[in-house]
Formats: sequence, C-alpha cells, structure tokens
Amino acid sequence: MAQGDLLVAPTRVVIEGSGSDEVILNNIGDEPATYRISLVLRRMTEEGELVDVEEADASEAETAALSMFRYAPRRVTLPPNQPQSIRIAARPGQAPDGEYRVHMLFRAIPKAVRVEDEAAERAQGIAIQLRPVYGITIPLIVRKGRLASEVSLDNVRVVGEPGSEAIALDVARTGDRSVYGEFLVFSQGGDEPIALVRGIGVYPEIGTRPVAIPLRGDAAAQARNGPVRIEYREFAANGGGLIAEIEASLP
Repeated sequence: MAQGDLLVAPTRVVIEGSGSDEVILNNIGDEPATYRISLVLRRMTEEGELVDVEEADASEAETAALSMFRYAPRRVTLPPNQPQSIRIAARPGQAPDGEYRVHMLFRAIPKAVRVEDEAAERAQGIAIQLRPVYGITIPLIVRKGRLASEVSLDNVRVVGEPGSEAIALDVARTGDRSVYGEFLVFSQGGDEPIALVRGIGVYPEIGTRPVAIPLRGDAAAQARNGPVRIEYREFAANGGGLIAEIEASLP
C-alpha cells in the first residue's frame, strides 16, 4: 500500500492470541520525510466503507482493542529508500474470546516553513498555501479463542453501462471473525479468471455487504457466454483457502 511517498507492508496484521509482528515503512520519495504513528478506530458500514469512530462513541470491544496493542516507535523520519520497522505486540489478557481490531494510522508531518519565507510572503501580500497531509491506515487484528465464520454469496447481477460494467453480488457473513480475500470470476470451463478484485473484507460488525467486480476488455462478453463461477478466496500468502463460491448465469 502506498500513499504519497510512503510504502507500507504488510497492509494487514493478524495476531492469534498474544504475540507480536512488525510493519515495514519505506520512503519511496526523493527527500526525507517524517511520519507520526497512532492507533484509531474505524467501523465498517453495510456498504463496505470504513468510517472513523471517536473514542467517546466506541463500543466496549473497540475500547478494549485500543488497550491491547503496543507499538514502537511512534514517530519516524525516513531518508529516501531507507526502510524502518514498526514493532507491534498484542496482549488480549482477560478479554472475552473474540476478534478485536484497531487501525494503525501513518500520517505525514508537513515540513516547517522558515520564518523568513513567511515574512517574504506577507510583504508581497496575502498568500494561501495548501500543503496536503497524507495518511495511510492498516488494520491490526487480534483473535482470541476458537473463532469461526460462515460466508455465502447471493444476488449475482451485472451493473453499469456497456464499457464500464461490473458483476455485483451480496456477501453474507455469520460468526465471530472477519473474512478477507479476493474475488475471482471464471467463465464456463475456464481455469484462468476473467475478472477479479482484491482486498475485500467483511468485519464482524456487519452481516452483509455488496461487492462489485469490474469487467474489463472482453470479460463482459465472456461472462455472458454461459454460467460463471465466482470464488471468494483467501490470498495465497494466507493459504489461498476457498471462503465461498457461487455459479450463476448472467443476462
């Protein structure tokens, strides 16, 4: 995941019980950059969007999640192409079994403007300078206990105008843990996907969410040439296991 000149890997951290992991930051720009690192709460909506949650509005599980994670350092200055490790530890302690999640925010700190530069601007009249502040968030998840989920796919359909069509479907999840992976579409008898979308998660706070898989090139025509098979799979790095699948004929 990259934003501005910051590259972050991995883009998701899952710790089973008490444990530790790390995230690697890399400044891919041409100048040194400073980033502040913090933990924030974000909640998934039924549309699959992540929205910020103020601590005052947090649920009991969200508040508990904030206290489970320790990390260091909390501020880094990265020279160009110089990686930096952020160490993360999770300690769920006596919390009830379940999945707990926070999001780690990496926010760029704008460079300070010299006093003489500001004075020169004022001498020439009023000036407004907008400095974009980049930020990246990744989920940190700790799972305690034996958790499980079941997923089903339904309501497969084509949406959009010719040239910008997509396969839409609804994902239903039950259980006490999230699911995360990629959707792959296979034409009848095909072994290679004709369309895919990656990085789709369904978190425990929701039961259903819509997903759209773009159909590019001749994928729309292939999709209509007989039934398609849609697979929801974990990423290969996580085992590539099948989460759910469905076959459907498209109009």
